[in-house]
Amino acid sequence: VQLQASGGGLVQAGGSLRLSCTASGSIFSIDTMGWYRQAPGKQRELVATITSGGSTNYADSVKGRFTISRDNARNTVYLQMNSLKPEDTAVYYCNADRVRYWTGRESTYAYNCWGQGTQVTVSS
Repeated sequence: VQLQASGGGLVQAGGSLRLSCTASGSIFSIDTMGWYRQAPGKQRELVATITSGGSTNYADSVKGRFTISRDNARNTVYLQMNSLKPEDTAVYYCNADRVRYWTGRESTYAYNCWGQGTQVTVSS
């Protein structure tokens, strides 16, 4: 199971970006997917999560500006980021907490899967 994130870039304050993350492999299902971020010198923090049923959770700092969504058929999670601020600058990582997949011989689970990260830079 691999997660591939894309969509980062450089944007001015007040602008928008949309991040995408797709899980690949012989996947049957994914439980909660989410986005986390890590700014230089800081710990990785939760941005938003979404369950397979569509329930969402957001960090207070992004509520009302960011929207998380997913396409279960495409094993993809999105993060629409609007009204970006310089303090949103970070490397953004996608996560899948539990993935059920086929090994070729059996069905099994992968836990706490991370994408490679995509840089988001917001200039003032």
